[in-house]
Amino acid sequence: MPSADFLHDATARGFVHQCTDTDGLQAALQAGIVPGYIGFDCTADSLHVGSLVQIMLLRLLQRHGHRPVVLMGGGTTRIGDPSGKDETRQMLTDAQIAANMDGIRRCFTPFLSFGDGPADAIMPNNNDWLGALGYIPLLRDVGVHFTVNRMLTFDSVRLRLDREQPLTFLEFNYMILQSYDFRELFRRHGVTLQMGGSDQWGNIVSGVDLVRRTDGAAVFGLTTPLITTASGAKMGKTAQGAVWLTADRLPPFDYWQFWRNTEDADVGRFLRLFTDLPLTDIARLDALSGAEINEAKKVLATEATALLHGRQAAETAAEAARRTFEEGTAADTLPLVTIPAEGLAEGVPAFRLFVLAGLVASNAEARRLVRGGGARLDDAPVTDEGQVVTEAALRAGVKVSSGRKHHRLVRVSPG
Repeated sequence: MPSADFLHDATARGFVHQCTDTDGLQAALQAGIVPGYIGFDCTADSLHVGSLVQIMLLRLLQRHGHRPVVLMGGGTTRIGDPSGKDETRQMLTDAQIAANMDGIRRCFTPFLSFGDGPADAIMPNNNDWLGALGYIPLLRDVGVHFTVNRMLTFDSVRLRLDREQPLTFLEFNYMILQSYDFRELFRRHGVTLQMGGSDQWGNIVSGVDLVRRTDGAAVFGLTTPLITTASGAKMGKTAQGAVWLTADRLPPFDYWQFWRNTEDADVGRFLRLFTDLPLTDIARLDALSGAEINEAKKVLATEATALLHGRQAAETAAEAARRTFEEGTAADTLPLVTIPAEGLAEGVPAFRLFVLAGLVASNAEARRLVRGGGARLDDAPVTDEGQVVTEAALRAGVKVSSGRKHHRLVRVSPG
């Protein structure tokens, strides 16, 4: 049965920034199942942690008995959303968009239950209707309800112009197409709620207004706050790059470590947003201080990793971290990198192993790591970048560490 507590729970967990009509949405949630959607453009073959708030919001909607709708932006990706962007997005081919869409689909299966039931998630593709649109009919049907004056007031447009960054006419149309998406989803699937990040407020309000004007229906919009760390860093970005949501992009051990390294001030907030733990349990963990806060961080890391990669992978990562950092042993559960045996007769220069392990991007960066004292092999500092690691050592497996937190086990591939 659907629950009317979704909005209360979402607010208590920190998901709600703005809502077009809180009382109206609450009444709709009490009346029956509310299908709610969030759109995801297909700009890469995986999502990263920066999208996780939206995924968790859809998950929360389903946990309360309502229907999550994951809209794949097969059509809008061809244009590019200017929201929060300082420059024009690179244009992708249809083949690239299709490949990215296939990759992104994998990010949702751990979090949502898909199917044909009334509260099961669905994943439509907006290219199904945007690809068939004629430009003149679109302008006559939808464009007449948008004024340039109002469009210029929204942050997604105004900020780009204030910074004197170019905004192409193609991108300027994005708001119209996203609004059209909402109307199509309302007509095709009964969707009455659109959700998104705070930078989507102008697009969402425009969609709510379009459905009201053309269909005479009350629909709703809800945005989440911009999630940054306590130090002001953007969520989902690290010095090593994006924190991806697929294991082939980022091993479960590194995903666990990302959450384990959460700043003290963020632990309670992230437990509320990124785990399913009851709020009473989170309040207890959030009250910990001093060295005890590390236990709360481990809970956050394990629960967040379990949602994405499964409980076993999360516990394996936690145990690997315990053995690596608390016992100082080379855990065989570290992310494994295998290298071919060809050309290893003379061994491998130590600095080169850090490139092969994927811990640095280039030989030059590896040499800087060694000179800076941050490189270790089997927990021993590397003082000579030309030090040779033998083939015999690599067949047994060598623990390669960049700093205290990033580790790989490098081993010669069998056969």
